[in-house]
Amino acid sequence: MEYDYHEAMKLGHQLCFPLYAAARNVTGLYTPLLKPLGLTYTQYIVFLVLWEKDGVSVTEIGEKLMLDNGTLSPLLKKMEQAGYVERRRCREDDRVVEITLTEKGRALQEEAKDIPLKAAGCIDLPPEKAQQLYALLYELLENQGYKN
Repeated sequence: MEYDYHEAMKLGHQLCFPLYAAARNVTGLYTPLLKPLGLTYTQYIVFLVLWEKDGVSVTEIGEKLMLDNGTLSPLLKKMEQAGYVERRRCREDDRVVEITLTEKGRALQEEAKDIPLKAAGCIDLPPEKAQQLYALLYELLENQGYKN
C-alpha cells in the first residue's frame, strides 16, 4: 500500500492535536482554582516539585517539569519577589542555583491543598480510564527520555 500523505496530513489523524487540545483544556481547569492564590499553572507545578522536595536546583526543577532555564529563571525570580522562594548559589558548586521555600511558600501548600481534588472533579472520566490515560501519558514521556 502506498503512503497517502493527503490522508496522513488530516488533523484527525494527528496524535499531537488531541494531546495539545486536552492539555490546554485540562491546564485551563486550574486557572480559576489558582487565581485566588495569585498563581499561574506553571508556578503551581513548580510549587508541587518544591513541596515534594525542598531545596532543589533549578536544573532539577527543569528536568522534572521539562522546562528550560529560559522559562524557569524569570518565573523563579517572580516567585522570589513575591516572597515564596529563595534562590541561592550552591556552596559546593557556585554554578548551581538552589531553590528553597520560604515560610510563605510552605504555608501556601495549605491554601492549595484542595486544588488536586477540585481539578480532578472537573475531568469527566471514570477513575479506571483516568489511571489508564495517566499510565499511557507517562509511558509516552518515558519513551521520550523523561525521568519521573
